[in-house]
Amino acid sequence: MTYWADLQLELDRWAQQGRRAEFWWRDDDAISPTPELERLLSLSQEHQVPLVLAVIPARATIELADHLVDHKLVATVQHGCRHTNHAPQGEKSAEFGPHRPLEQMLREVDEGRNLIKHFPRPVPIFVPPWNRIADELIATLPGIGIAALSTFGARTTARPGPRLAQINTHVDPIAWRAHRGFVGTKTVLGSIVDHLGKRRTGALDESEPTGLLTHHLVHDTACWRFIDQLFKLTCAHEAVSWLDVDQIVRSTRPCNSPGS
Repeated sequence: MTYWADLQLELDRWAQQGRRAEFWWRDDDAISPTPELERLLSLSQEHQVPLVLAVIPARATIELADHLVDHKLVATVQHGCRHTNHAPQGEKSAEFGPHRPLEQMLREVDEGRNLIKHFPRPVPIFVPPWNRIADELIATLPGIGIAALSTFGARTTARPGPRLAQINTHVDPIAWRAHRGFVGTKTVLGSIVDHLGKRRTGALDESEPTGLLTHHLVHDTACWRFIDQLFKLTCAHEAVSWLDVDQIVRSTRPCNSPGS
């Protein structure tokens, strides 16, 4: 319980300073209606937490689009195109890394963007699979109607990206390199408290909301339980706001690095 107390203490510090600790929630790899997706949507509804669902355009079903129509708290964004790894063997996975011609990648981004238009509440945010994207592709995104880029990690100003907002995630509860289950309460809450603390003290961009990244298809029981408890604590705190993606896009300045 001490780790939850650490989060409570950090949020209390935000309240004492009269500030809002803003969060947002992105979930990746949506393709079709599943029991796991239904559980995800139920959590969003129960706690009234807006959800940004990153849909794989070329693999998503019409049933998914139909299923999301009545879920007003859910916005859909583009998660690559086919979620196919094009990196050479031995390199980190990437669909839109520096391994293919720019023109080919741009065509696929545009293909996915057009497919996402048919989903409820489409928002022109590009989420590259595995959170990796080639530098040269970033600058081309505004030209085809992409308003924002979302990857993983605190944003910086290392790369030029005029007209392109940056809306990153920072907290991932899955132990991808180990057992691919819940990484543990201590680790996840440590990441949340660390990001909040650095925002509050100015060590990181205080205007960037703390982003929770989930993957509903791989959650185990412990992960589902943690997310529910996180929403219960944060939604009850006077200093916390879970933002809708439209609020974030409107308030986010153009930023230049997608993180890693």
